[in-house]
Amino acid sequence: MSLQTQEVILEPQKKKRNKKKIILISLGVLLAIGLSLFIFANGYINKSLAETEGTIQLPSLENEVTVTTDGDGVPHIKAENNHDLYMAQGYIQAQSRMFQMEMSRRQASGTLSEIVGEAAVGHDKYFRSLGLRRAAEESYNIYSDESKKVLQWFADGVNAYIKQAKEENSLPVEFTLMGSEPAEWTPVDSLTIGKYMAFDLGGHWERQAFNYYALNNFAEEKAYELFPVYPENKPTIIGEDEVDVAASFENAIIPHAFNGSNNWVVSGEKSKSGQPLLANDPHLGLATPSIWYQMQLESPDVSVSGVIFAGVPGIILGHNEKIAWGVTNTGPDVQQLYLEKRNPDNPNEFLYEDNWEEAEVIDEPIKVKDGETIDYEVIETRHGPIISEHANESAKDTVMSLRWTALEATTELEAILEINRASNWSEFEKGLEKFLSPAQNFVFASSDGTIAYKANGNIPIYENGEDAQLPLEGWEKENNWKGYIPFDELPTVVNPDKGFVATANNKIIGDEYPYHISNMWAQPYRYERIAEVLAAGNDLTAKDMQALQMDKMNLQAREFVPMFAETLDSVELTDDAKKAMELLLNWDYKDNVDASQPLIFHQWLDEIEAILYDGEIPEDVMDLFGSRGQTTDELLRRGNNSIWIQENGGIKELLSQSLENTMDKLVKEHGKEPADWKWGDYHKVQFYHPLSDISPVLEFFFNNEDPISVGGSSVTPMAASYDSETGIVDHGASWRFVIDTNDMETGYHIVGPGQAGHFKSDWYHNQMNDWVGGGYHVTEMNAEKGMELTLTP
Repeated sequence: MSLQTQEVILEPQKKKRNKKKIILISLGVLLAIGLSLFIFANGYINKSLAETEGTIQLPSLENEVTVTTDGDGVPHIKAENNHDLYMAQGYIQAQSRMFQMEMSRRQASGTLSEIVGEAAVGHDKYFRSLGLRRAAEESYNIYSDESKKVLQWFADGVNAYIKQAKEENSLPVEFTLMGSEPAEWTPVDSLTIGKYMAFDLGGHWERQAFNYYALNNFAEEKAYELFPVYPENKPTIIGEDEVDVAASFENAIIPHAFNGSNNWVVSGEKSKSGQPLLANDPHLGLATPSIWYQMQLESPDVSVSGVIFAGVPGIILGHNEKIAWGVTNTGPDVQQLYLEKRNPDNPNEFLYEDNWEEAEVIDEPIKVKDGETIDYEVIETRHGPIISEHANESAKDTVMSLRWTALEATTELEAILEINRASNWSEFEKGLEKFLSPAQNFVFASSDGTIAYKANGNIPIYENGEDAQLPLEGWEKENNWKGYIPFDELPTVVNPDKGFVATANNKIIGDEYPYHISNMWAQPYRYERIAEVLAAGNDLTAKDMQALQMDKMNLQAREFVPMFAETLDSVELTDDAKKAMELLLNWDYKDNVDASQPLIFHQWLDEIEAILYDGEIPEDVMDLFGSRGQTTDELLRRGNNSIWIQENGGIKELLSQSLENTMDKLVKEHGKEPADWKWGDYHKVQFYHPLSDISPVLEFFFNNEDPISVGGSSVTPMAASYDSETGIVDHGASWRFVIDTNDMETGYHIVGPGQAGHFKSDWYHNQMNDWVGGGYHVTEMNAEKGMELTLTP
């Protein structure tokens, strides 16, 4: 072979080696750039992690403040005066939850469009119409000077963090992604967030709108079957100007129907320690970060531990060294829709007692990111804001306004600050006089052995409780509320003979009570199970209370499965349906994660509702059909006496067809053998971050845990309500708390999914598995161990 030939052969090999070398060098450069970018991004992201050790200067402090963060991420703040205590609380909250605080105040104030853009305009219009921020501003004006100081001290702490984070370029990465920065925090921001929580707990206006729709679209008797209470007087409000409910409220934002809670107190006579036990688990939306932030506050005259909404000072639920308390939603009729007749010659005048009355017109300009500012006006009648945006088109000159206790000036935070310092029932109840909205079921326990309960808040007086089921004619004076139930006449129980008090959004008092509370209550199953366990129990412990919070007994199934089986006994079923019935009849009625029966039962109920309602009620109107489960249960109890069931072939046809539909669906999704199905294959929990839907990359970082299979359901004490399309649990026990008042220093908590709002924090999602499995962490009032941060003047 000649040298020339060798060169010809070697040249391609040399080129290949050079090409390979270039590729390797390029990859190395890209890797180095990528690594540098990663290091830079990682360093940038880490800058916004909350500082838990060392020293930080806060110029407005009067003395040093010590913040000890325990192993569960709970900050224990110790200050020499209240000014420093609440300023430190604002700073520490902002360190961990600033983006959440920012989004909360914007959501409630109707200013999301400023950072989100046009997509949020509908949301902002609704909340501007509702006027939570206007109500917060009015409320601030009636707060005491002392409470205003607390609000300002807290705001000063938040602003100290904002100033520092901007200077150090260490704001949470979410602000960078949104292209925004937080503005100065104000006392009204904190009160607005409080008003939003009242909104989240609702008050039944949407069900009034639905009932109005039903009366206008179904035969009278058929419509009344959907009412929560069958009205004796059958009030009918159908005028010439019928309002198109679907169009009027298509942009309305409806709180989740499952927002509620469990709580109970047990006397020392039934406890092993001889002292009262208290348990509370509020049921709200499950997301990242948690609605709640757990803290302990200590100064010479404050020593309290528990949880608070991010953006608000004090401790709303928890305990101090003498007392403990918890809440559930009372769910009274505190919202009333009014039909308003508009003057055809003046759109800002409305009829009242045969006269045209001028309404207030409020300018609410909406700034839109990358768009023009929208000139938006809100009209408020004597009853409240007009919230039926499209009613002009659908009903000519008839619109709907909303009266709601939360839109009035109220002083909940002032009540909380007093409760935090209370040492007995008398002082605690005195503080409750200032807690007006939302109305809540407070349970109380103290180290002196007292247990107590009060349904507390402004609850309107209706002369006829049936009136609260429909919109009322706003032009008639007789339809106005007659004031509120006097504080001393609100339902109250102290040291009951049975040794416990429990609530689970159930009907709280009998028909002998002289005032109307509500026509709408949660299905009774959670309460019945809790009461069943507490009544049977003796020598109860904190561990027993934790087990009851995690209890998965389904009393709805215990009622209906035998009824369904008896009804279908003579019906020829498909083979799959027969297998389902056999499994259900051999069920212990626990919604356990590994059981197949909960999957069959809950899907069966969904299919029953689909047959009953889907062809009759439009999807957008279904959103207004609050407490639908309660109505469906009652229709099933009536059986063939129900028009809705008669029109679907009778109870046997309804149950057999819905069961067959259920099994057809489940076989396709889970396989041919029902005994192998598991509730947890469908029913899973994931605490989604609000920005995780933007891209798969953000979802990877913000939702860094896979969904976890979980037991329970919306009708079990372990509350786990889910999206029926995906099976994802999105509402449930946002915080679980148990205390034995024999040891007031120690509380047992679960804050799902964790304390921190930063996805790189050790406390970001560290309580997800605890939430599923009941792994409570212990929080001591006198935490001596942990990471120590000193805040100095």
